[in-house]
Amino acid sequence: MLRDEVLALLKQREGPLSGETMSKRLGVSRAAVWKAVEALRQEGYVISSAPNRGYRLETSPDLLSAGELSGTLAGRLIGRALICLPTVDSTNSEVKRQALAGREEGLAVLADGQTGGRGCRGRQFESPAGKGLYCSVLLRPSCALDQLPQLTAWTAVAACDAVEEVCGVRPGIKWTNDLVLQGRKLCGILTELGLEGESASLQYAAVGIGINVSQQAADFGPVAAPVAVSLAQVLGKAPRRTDLAAALLAALDDMYRDFPARRDSWYERYRRDCLTLGRQVRVFRGNDSFTGVAEDLAGDFSLIVRRADGSREIVNAGDVSVRGLFGYTE
Repeated sequence: MLRDEVLALLKQREGPLSGETMSKRLGVSRAAVWKAVEALRQEGYVISSAPNRGYRLETSPDLLSAGELSGTLAGRLIGRALICLPTVDSTNSEVKRQALAGREEGLAVLADGQTGGRGCRGRQFESPAGKGLYCSVLLRPSCALDQLPQLTAWTAVAACDAVEEVCGVRPGIKWTNDLVLQGRKLCGILTELGLEGESASLQYAAVGIGINVSQQAADFGPVAAPVAVSLAQVLGKAPRRTDLAAALLAALDDMYRDFPARRDSWYERYRRDCLTLGRQVRVFRGNDSFTGVAEDLAGDFSLIVRRADGSREIVNAGDVSVRGLFGYTE
């Protein structure tokens, strides 16, 4: 889209950039460049212009677009292809559709809002337009099938890295897939896999991340408000979603370069961030439940829970739910 290409050129340039230079670089007319600049101005971009000097980007609104992000992700696999949508049922669903259509790994889908955002076990994930960062990436890792569930844990550490880089605060992780600040949920992660029926070989992994950015209590609704939090509530001011998106995609790219070979390093980082360890938890397995202490992590990031009688259970995120007894994380 020409608008995104013009924006990317303006963002890469510290000084003015002439319309003639952009028209030659993009293979379009100067009139087409002018129309793209006017379209950007209508969206809230402040672009100055001067005769014989060209255009200069002065300020940008907080809009998620390929033009905003592509320049910051040069040379990376994750984010080399971007789809930015005003609304979608869910970014994970769109990634799965793109995967089945043959898109290459590294594709990132971002949306301003979701109409059908979801978390683990089909739970609804509130995704109000303009309030959060809703992002999914398409991966096709070369690894053993039993290593694939670890992607969620690795992604949680990468998301913590991105929040810390942009906001200066580091969330903790509630095992296995939620980021937590001030005892409340900041971010959820959902990994969905597509397997070939006969061979059980991996077709794709869709890794989705939803981060609460500027929500206030009313945006969460009465059920979620007591256990959810946004970066704006914690910091007093919302960070730019574009900055957070760029940091997140870069952190995911760093993570994916290491997966699965550098498991030990990411295991230790996850273990340090995990708020569940050492706490009393209730484990739900079907219609049964038991309480215990989350003692440690197994090598595959499963949770080791010590029962009251001293016996230990290996809890896998795929078949049980672990909940705090006295609040969200405790």
